[in-house]
Amino acid sequence: MIGFEQLIERLKRKGHRRLVVLSGDEEWVSTQAICLRDTLPGDWLWLEDNASRAISGLLGREFLHAIFDARAGFDASAFAALSGTLRAGSLLVLLVPPFAHWPEKPDRDSLRWSDAAEPIATPNFVHHFCRTVGNDPDAIVWRQNHPLSFPLTVDAPDWHPASGAPQREQAEILHILQTMTAGIVAVTAGIVAVTAARGRGKSALAGMLLNRIQGTAIVTAPAKGATDVIASFAGEHFHFMAPDALLVSALQADWLIVDEAAAIPGPLLERLVARFPRVLLTTTVQGYEGTGRGFLLKFCARFSRLQRFTLSTPIRWAAGCPLERVVGNTLLFDDALLDRQPQGEVRINALEPLAWEQNPALAASVYELLCAAHYRTSPLDLRRMMDAPGQHFAVAQTDSALAGALWMVDEGGLTPELSRAVWAGFRRPRGNLVAQSLAAHGGSPLAATLKGRRVTRIAVHPHRQREGIGQAMIHGASGEDYLSVSFGYTEALWRFWQRCGFVLVRMGSHREASSGCYTAMAILAQSEAGHRLCEQEHRRLCRDARVLSHWNGEKIPVEDGWEATLNYEDWLELAGFAFTHRAFSTSVAALTRLLLSVDMPLPVLRRKMEGKTEDVGRKALLATLRDETAQALETLDAARCQRLKDDVLQWQFFQ
Repeated sequence: MIGFEQLIERLKRKGHRRLVVLSGDEEWVSTQAICLRDTLPGDWLWLEDNASRAISGLLGREFLHAIFDARAGFDASAFAALSGTLRAGSLLVLLVPPFAHWPEKPDRDSLRWSDAAEPIATPNFVHHFCRTVGNDPDAIVWRQNHPLSFPLTVDAPDWHPASGAPQREQAEILHILQTMTAGIVAVTAGIVAVTAARGRGKSALAGMLLNRIQGTAIVTAPAKGATDVIASFAGEHFHFMAPDALLVSALQADWLIVDEAAAIPGPLLERLVARFPRVLLTTTVQGYEGTGRGFLLKFCARFSRLQRFTLSTPIRWAAGCPLERVVGNTLLFDDALLDRQPQGEVRINALEPLAWEQNPALAASVYELLCAAHYRTSPLDLRRMMDAPGQHFAVAQTDSALAGALWMVDEGGLTPELSRAVWAGFRRPRGNLVAQSLAAHGGSPLAATLKGRRVTRIAVHPHRQREGIGQAMIHGASGEDYLSVSFGYTEALWRFWQRCGFVLVRMGSHREASSGCYTAMAILAQSEAGHRLCEQEHRRLCRDARVLSHWNGEKIPVEDGWEATLNYEDWLELAGFAFTHRAFSTSVAALTRLLLSVDMPLPVLRRKMEGKTEDVGRKALLATLRDETAQALETLDAARCQRLKDDVLQWQFFQ
């Protein structure tokens, strides 16, 4: 291992890190990895199964050398995260199958993003990875039965690690922040956003600020464990509170410091920011968190008084680090697309499935644009785009750059038996987000038999927005029965989907953690069956809107079509709640009408509908609610109740 010892000495001197790829059979790869670990001093983290879970406890810390075992599955987010924890002088050793067989080998990580029941092969990602690594002059690829060679050394200046004092960029931003002290009049209050790629010292900057200001400050972040760097620089001035706890508290302070702000749901973050006179937001861009430039474009643009700064110079390693470059190129962290203005006429075309092989630059541009528009896009989405079945893309191109991108996924087509089982709550197969929701929460047990395409992402380049490009891409798309979309409801988003012709068919019963909004689902019908389904579900939503709005506290943007009389759809819904596993939130409007139709005590059900709590467990309460519903149906019409009970109970038996 003399060659590696010399390499590491040079890496320490130059402040760089390197990727080492070991490719071969199980025994050979393990032997070489263990030999490196036992020969070279270091921490040598070894990540394999459940890599994302393991890496979550390591963020904010630094290590010397690591091994990432991707032979069974390649967790791209964890791979990038691990690279960010390695300090200068480190090797990141990646273990992969033999290159010749890797493209056909099922990838266990695909179970997280492909919606397939079994692991699938991921040839597009594997070919892209091998092509990228093969073209990188500094990556060390050691293949079984091939000689090991080290890249040619390129002269670079020696690196001097940071002393702990503010670097030039940090000092400039600190000076501005310190003018916003608690003693200065409120006109200087405001919001500052500092974005940077990993390793640029943004967390250290936040800690330095805490140590310098005279007023009070609170730190919040998605996870306290990731704020260790802030705490180390802040010392006794570090006071942490989780975002949700802070929001419901009455706590006030002169400063709010939000670390990794883009990982906090936008509406929640907006409410937090409004509470404090001075706010520092820090977040990682071009990284595995999936933030990208979209955080600046989408969230920060809401605040006219927000000041934006960027840290560009690495602190934990030297500029031009080979590991940072190869990880960024492999996982497409580049966001330079937004700096190129698409000029000229826009042409809308389908992006062929073979684009990752035949036109990788265009395919990569699609991902980059989607990252910019949706700051929660992550390497997991890249894996899905490249290799998951049923993905479809359209692009709006100009001669100079990409102007827009549309990503859709096939849904529906379930058998009648399986669709009914989904309606009754007996089954929840993987995937089919909207198709399953239409069955599980809607009025038609056969809703999931229809075939549609769900819009997963849509993006238009910031320089070409408000020209109708997004609508044009939607109008050029097709699904067999319908197009659908699921989104965190805001008035602005809904106006866009309305302009595209979509009809609202569902509003969720609780706020989603990822967006802080209620989930809305809408349909653009494209066949006769699609139109029937759309009309049925929209009519149901209008009929139930008054009750649903009362329960979730959110006005539903449809006409109030309230009816107090039970109809056939209500009877079926109530039988589903009483005798199968239909959810209470799905049945709440029908249950409201049931209580208006019967003169029975039904004490637990009536108290539940009044919002009162019971001193029993959740399962026991639900069982009682179902039992009282069954009693009411039997009292109304015993024969009809029995027929429906017999029917819906049969739906648990399916092929």
